[in-house]
Order: sequence, then C-alpha cells, then structure tokens
Amino acid sequence: MYGKITIGIVLISLVLILAACSAPSAPAASAAPASVPVSTAPASQTAQPPVTLTPVSQPAPSTASPSKPSGPVKATEVVPTVANDTVTIPVSAVQKDWNVHFAVNTPGGLQSFMAYNLDGQTYVRASICPPCRGKTYTLSGDTLVCDVCATTFNATTGVGIAGACVNYPKASVPYQVSNGNLVMKVSDLALAYQNTLKPGLP
Repeated sequence: MYGKITIGIVLISLVLILAACSAPSAPAASAAPASVPVSTAPASQTAQPPVTLTPVSQPAPSTASPSKPSGPVKATEVVPTVANDTVTIPVSAVQKDWNVHFAVNTPGGLQSFMAYNLDGQTYVRASICPPCRGKTYTLSGDTLVCDVCATTFNATTGVGIAGACVNYPKASVPYQVSNGNLVMKVSDLALAYQNTLKPGLP
C-alpha cells in the first residue's frame, strides 16, 4: 500500500513540474528608451508673441513767443556780438525776456542800450538817464521806468512823461532783422546815445 502512495506522489510531482514548464513565460520588461530629451525651461515659461514697439511722434518745437509776464518786466542782461561796425543780438533773447539791456564799446566809450517788445513791435533805444546816470529800465505796461530815479517814459516814442529826468527822452536806434538777429551799426548806436545825453529829441 505504501508503494502505491509513493507512486501517486511521484506522479503528482511530475504533473506539477510539467505544468510549470508549459506555463507561458512572463513578458520581458520593455526597455526604456535610450534617451528622452528633458526640457530645461521652467514650467511657467511659455512662448510669447514678439512685442511690436510703435514710435511716438514728438511735438514740433513751438515758434511762438512766450507769453508776456504779468506786471513790470525788469531788464535782462544780454551780451551782443560785435564785428567791425556791426552789432547783433538774438531776436529770440528779446522774445523770451521781453526787455533786455546790453552794452557796446563805441568810440565814445562803453555805452548802454535796451531792446524790448511792445504790442508786437521791437524797439531799440539808448539806455541812459544823464541826470541820475541810470542805465536800466523796467518795462511797465506801455511805459519805461528808470530803475534809479523812477522817471517814466513813453515806451512807444521814448518821450519823458514824469520824473527828474523827464527832459531826456530815449533816442531810438535803427536796426534790421537778419538770420534771427537784430542787426545794428555801432555808429547808429553811438549817435542815439549822444542824442539821449541832450535834452529833447533831435
């Protein structure tokens, strides 16, 4: 009886061995791809459309004269250009400051002059009060006021209105406008200065 049991065990073992051998083998693990490109860009970085810059046009410079200051306008010193018998000062200086003072070395010595705007017109005059020796004038409305003695003069005609130096009107200087400059002759400036040193207009 033990022999039969032994034979049965052997047969069962053989069946199990055969079953194991005949079972399908497990599929081999798929090989990983040799190399997978890895992105180094940050996850949040995405392609952006190109930015187009539109040029902004700049306003053209204004050629208009600045507005006249409110109230009296003190004289601003400017330096003229002198070449032989020709003296020039920029028109823009008179337009910007409205009332300018300049000195010119003439055969009679260093002499003072003024240029100012009034009602769209530029005037050039000798700038001296003989009695008080005042050399600068404030443009106040349509009058010139001596900064030393306060004598007033008509800014259009140069004639005295009231004050200690009223008898010494301010003689005018002829000029031309060329290449953005007021152009005067030293001889005309000197003559206007000499006329202003005398009482009354010539």
